[in-house]
Amino acid sequence: MVKDFLCKFHNTFKLVMGICHIKQRKVTWFESDFCVSSASSLLFFPAKYSYSLANSNRLSGGGWAPERTDRLRWLQVDLRERVEVTAVATQGRFGSPDWVTSYMLLYSDTGRAWKQFRQEDNIGTFPGNTNSDGTVHHKLSHSIRTRFLRFLPVDWSPGGWMGLRVEVYGCAYKSDVADFNGRSSLLYRFNQKSTSTVKDVISLRFKSQRADGVLVHGEGQRGDYITLELHKGRLSLHINLGERDSGHVSVFLGSLLDDQHWHSVLIERFNKQINFTVDRLTKHVRTGGLDDSLEVDYELSFGGIPLPGKPGTFLRKNFHGCMENLYYNGVNIIDLAKRRKPQIYSGNVTFTCSEPQLVSATFLSSSSSFLSLPLDAATETLSVTFQFQTWNREGMLLSAWLRRESERLLLLLVHGQLRLTHHRSALQSSDIVIGQALSDGQWHTVSISMGGFQVSLSVDDKPPSTMQLKDIAQPGRSLVIGGCPSVLTNQGCRNPTMAYQGCMRSVIINNQPINFNLVQQGLLGNYSKLQFDICGIRDRCLPNYCEHDGECSQSWNTFFCDCSGTGYTGATCHNSIFEPSCEAHRLTGSASGFFSIDPDGSGPLKSTVVYCNITDDKVWTVVNHNSTEMVRVQGSSLQKPHVMKFNYSASLEQLRTLVSKSEQCQQEVVYLCRKSRLFNTWDGTPLSWWLDRAGERRTYWGGFLPGVQQCACSLDENCIDMNHFCNCDADRSSWENDTGVLSYKEHLPVTEILIGDTNRSGSEAIYRVGSLHCYGDRFLWNAASFYQESSYLHFPTLQAELSVDTSLYFKTTAPSGVFLEHLGTKDFIRVELSGGTASRQRGFLGCIRSLNINGMTLDLEERAKMTPGVSSGCPGHCSSQNSLCHNRGKCIEKSSGYVCDCTHSAYGGPNCKKEVSVSFESGSSVTYTFQEPFSVMRNHSRQSSAIFAQSSNSRESIAFSFLTTQTPAMLLTVNTYHQQYMAIILAHNGSLQIWYRLNRDKEPDIFTPMSLNLANGELHRVQIHREGRDMYIDKDTNLKYSLSTDKELITIRSLTLGKVTGRAGVDEEVLQAGSRGFIGCLSSVQFNHLAPLKAAILNRGSSLVNVLGNLVESNCGELADKSSSRSFRGKKLTNAAQSDSAVIGGLIAAVVLITLCALGVMTRFLYRHRHERTRQMASVKEKDHQPRPELRYRAELDLHSAMRDSRKEYFI
Repeated sequence: MVKDFLCKFHNTFKLVMGICHIKQRKVTWFESDFCVSSASSLLFFPAKYSYSLANSNRLSGGGWAPERTDRLRWLQVDLRERVEVTAVATQGRFGSPDWVTSYMLLYSDTGRAWKQFRQEDNIGTFPGNTNSDGTVHHKLSHSIRTRFLRFLPVDWSPGGWMGLRVEVYGCAYKSDVADFNGRSSLLYRFNQKSTSTVKDVISLRFKSQRADGVLVHGEGQRGDYITLELHKGRLSLHINLGERDSGHVSVFLGSLLDDQHWHSVLIERFNKQINFTVDRLTKHVRTGGLDDSLEVDYELSFGGIPLPGKPGTFLRKNFHGCMENLYYNGVNIIDLAKRRKPQIYSGNVTFTCSEPQLVSATFLSSSSSFLSLPLDAATETLSVTFQFQTWNREGMLLSAWLRRESERLLLLLVHGQLRLTHHRSALQSSDIVIGQALSDGQWHTVSISMGGFQVSLSVDDKPPSTMQLKDIAQPGRSLVIGGCPSVLTNQGCRNPTMAYQGCMRSVIINNQPINFNLVQQGLLGNYSKLQFDICGIRDRCLPNYCEHDGECSQSWNTFFCDCSGTGYTGATCHNSIFEPSCEAHRLTGSASGFFSIDPDGSGPLKSTVVYCNITDDKVWTVVNHNSTEMVRVQGSSLQKPHVMKFNYSASLEQLRTLVSKSEQCQQEVVYLCRKSRLFNTWDGTPLSWWLDRAGERRTYWGGFLPGVQQCACSLDENCIDMNHFCNCDADRSSWENDTGVLSYKEHLPVTEILIGDTNRSGSEAIYRVGSLHCYGDRFLWNAASFYQESSYLHFPTLQAELSVDTSLYFKTTAPSGVFLEHLGTKDFIRVELSGGTASRQRGFLGCIRSLNINGMTLDLEERAKMTPGVSSGCPGHCSSQNSLCHNRGKCIEKSSGYVCDCTHSAYGGPNCKKEVSVSFESGSSVTYTFQEPFSVMRNHSRQSSAIFAQSSNSRESIAFSFLTTQTPAMLLTVNTYHQQYMAIILAHNGSLQIWYRLNRDKEPDIFTPMSLNLANGELHRVQIHREGRDMYIDKDTNLKYSLSTDKELITIRSLTLGKVTGRAGVDEEVLQAGSRGFIGCLSSVQFNHLAPLKAAILNRGSSLVNVLGNLVESNCGELADKSSSRSFRGKKLTNAAQSDSAVIGGLIAAVVLITLCALGVMTRFLYRHRHERTRQMASVKEKDHQPRPELRYRAELDLHSAMRDSRKEYFI
């Protein structure tokens, strides 16, 4: 039989007094009466066994154990009054195989409404005992102030049963309490008309019976106000300092604060800085505006607002609940009210906390929780009222059978709305849908009424919705709240979606409240998977684990993050979708342009847009600011200087991260002066200066050596007056120049410039601060090579409580090995290559590059310099199996990475993939003249075997893309000194024709691969390869043709694209196409190892290239390839001798990284054998035994050789 919590045995239990979480003081002990009870009357401690846990192991028996048939298994302690509990301890039952291995700790002020204690990391269970006599202590992460404690076993001895002895540690707790009934308030009146403060501290604890209500409010005539209010179970703080628009700030914190349990609040304000704390969660904000003081007139009210509608109020409901220990700037408000001090007005406030009798039940399972209750058979009507609270959008709330067969009422929660359905039969039904967003974690009141010919449904005291019935409906013998019991599935009761999962209270059926105590005792109805006297709802979005402004939503069991628009992805919006640098964009094959980069990856900083200038030798990151034009300054002095602040497109935190990751940064400062000095001629006092990114004053104007007051001319030793370190200090009336480049990157970028010497007659200055330019990525190629299994690099332990991301590139020849391992006190994370089998924690052999953990790249190279068995860098990029350089580009190794040499490729860009295109106008042509009589196969001997004569001596490889609407047209022609030629033309009908005249005495070979009209304004790709007599054509197909001869093109004279003037020995149709030339776009032209179109652009002025007419360098090939209809953009290429355009293309480094490995990360795994792993790691970390130098050198050579041979680089 279940007992109430009145003790029938006045047993003594030692309550250990002493160490609290706030103060440390000497431990004192005393005996205190308290009551121990459980769910069964047979389970009280006998009087002779009721001493402290410390002494109980000397007794012949004792401890608590429930009966095996008992459904309610808990041990409850009544401490007689509220105390501050700081720790608990447990033992098993003495002299038995019974103990508890894990348990939950619940606490309550009343013994009816319970709350589960959770540690700081939201863990709700405590590890228990492993035997009956050992004592396990747990110091609580935060103290709890309570009267009742309940120990709820979760797991117990596998060879026995539950057994428990407990001890509680804590401190006495006294408080001043005030009870507010929803119509009461406390007014604290000031001694003067108003008070103005720059510092305020408000602290209190509260528990509320309603989700809304004002706790604190004060206001002033000039518009100041402070309001602390409860709104939908959350606390909101509103403060305004004087200015209605700019001085206002609102902060929201907490959730589910109307749970009838105590919550602590602390508000600290100093000037504009505000710290707002609710239950150990703190937000830091600053108010706007110019004022620092809060001016409040007459009074400060607590618990409500005497006159509704005052400025600064956001809710008009008064607080309904209790407050304790209410302090305003050190004044104990409740104590003053209790002593009836004149400065306090107490309106309907009492000083004992009234406790509501609301008892909740938690439906734990979404598939099998239910509460079945009987109905009076004589009742002709049915009314049901209850309150529910959940996060789930779906669930069955109620099912009631009616007297007519197969007729029932079904209440569902569907997409956060209530749907009441009346089923007359399996095929006939009607329903009502009401409410919105009812799965918001708030309490909602539902009322169902059925009688006669109608059924009505209402929610939250809103007008009911009514459904008319065709026949009179009468209730059956029972109804089910929650899901359907399995025993009723054969009667048609099935969960349409899932069972209800959430909290429920105040269940009233036909005007009779349901006593949950009777349900627990088995005296009323039946239930499954319910927890009584507690609402187990949790706000899984508080704290918000969604990073980078991801939006959190939740169900009962988990939470979800919406990362849309954040620039991040992953379960918690942790991983950035952007590349970390311009160097990384180059490796993806990107050309110059604006890009978003995220310098700290998954770190707290967001992405920013920069310009990536990808040149032949460097990749520059350019960050602009608000003033890049020349600025003229006159009339400034030190007393009234000219000041310009620079606002960059990235924040200072982003710039600091970008600069630190770059190899080098610089910023040009153009400075022209006329009778305007930078430094005072007599004492060297700066007359102008600039501020670095930290706001520090800097007085140097060039170079990379800070702290020296000089300009670039001094560094170059070419100042116009050697008596000064700057040209401007000569103080001449002519314009002088002190332009310099700032390159000490720890000071960059420039955030402000001040000019102070332009107020004299004729004095003037002109300046311009350029954009910030940085190149290189110090960490992208940061690598280390491991050539001993015992070698390792040690870094500090990773602090990653909630989320962690790890990425790295690696190359190896070994089938297994450990990449990295994070060891904590109990937990570890290991990433290893297993090769399909366990690695037995073998060390890694190979290269690791760009190791990044939570947005921070580890400096492998620096650690490798001081670690035996490890060397800096990673060899063999070009020899890996990755295709790093495309389209005949040549990969060239560098100390950090590689570059692609695109000299013999028709393409440009960092990895030779960028189209090189030119638009031809009427009469335009490009002719490439070979430097000497040129044989295609001049490097091969003519005395080679017959096999080679057939397969190798006659070979051409031609590839290009074209777009045109003109016919006929000359695309490409090659002629030799022996009156041979080959030509590729478009005939009158637009078909592609290939002409070969290899023997001037015979007719030419003519091939028409396709009869389609290719002059249709679309881009077409042509690829031709000849081997002797065989010619292969791939123009959207793959065709093979045979020539009449296998002769080669001997001593090639020239290659022409576009118009060809009269030429002897050329057939009439080819001559006609040549005279018409070509109008349109030619792109990426390749003839064997030559790129004539690219040569025409890069080698202007060369005698080998002749350009006639107007050509326009364009992106027509790229645009056409993307099916774009936009006009081509570009610049004109006139005769090569006259052209002065900028060079495009170049030799730019690139890498294509292939993701083939998966990250094997084992997270938060209980590390029970730490001492064994420590010994293993100690053997790995052994440094005393060093290999002989020659063996070490040989091992390193073997590794480098293996890396260069065929190892592919992988990314995880």
